[in-house]
Amino acid sequence: MAESDQPPRDMDDVDAVTRAVLTASRLLVAVSARSLAAVEDRVTLPQFRLLVVLSTHGSAKLVVLADRLGVNPSTAMRMLDRLIAAGLADRQINPDNRRETVLQLTREGRRLVEDVTARRRQEITTIVERLAPEQRSALIDALTAFTEAGGEPAVPTGDGSLHPLGWADGPLQQGG
Repeated sequence: MAESDQPPRDMDDVDAVTRAVLTASRLLVAVSARSLAAVEDRVTLPQFRLLVVLSTHGSAKLVVLADRLGVNPSTAMRMLDRLIAAGLADRQINPDNRRETVLQLTREGRRLVEDVTARRRQEITTIVERLAPEQRSALIDALTAFTEAGGEPAVPTGDGSLHPLGWADGPLQQGG
C-alpha cells in the first residue's frame, strides 16, 4: 500500500502513540545497553543512573538523591557505598552546614559518565542521520514534548547550555 493510500491516522490515538514510544524505547534501551557494555564490569545500570543524576544535578544530600532516583535512602546508600569504593563518587562535609554530608562525582565518575554518554550520542547520531531533515525536525518537537511531559531534564549541549534532548554536537559537559 502506498503512503498516500494509507488511511489517515487518528491524531489522538493514545494507544498508537504508546506503541510507537514503546518500540522506540526498545531501540533506546538497546543503544543504552551497548553504550554501557564497556563499563559493565565497573557499574550496574542502576549505579550508572545514580552517576548520571549526580552529573546532571550536581552534589546532593542522600535523601534528595534517593528521591531523584525514586528509591529509598538505604538503597541509594548501598549503591553509593559501592561507587565510593570504586572511586566514582565521594562524600564531603557540606561547608555551609557541617552536620550535613553531600555526595558528588569524582573526576573518574564524571569521566565514566562522559565516556558512556559519548558512545550513546555517537550511536544515536548514526540513527538520526538516516532520517530526512523534516523527520528530524518533527522528532525534536515530539521528543521534547514527551520528555517535558515526563519531567526529564534536558541534556546539556557541547557548550554547557541546556538544549532539549541535547542534539547539538560536542563533548557532554554535565550529564547524559
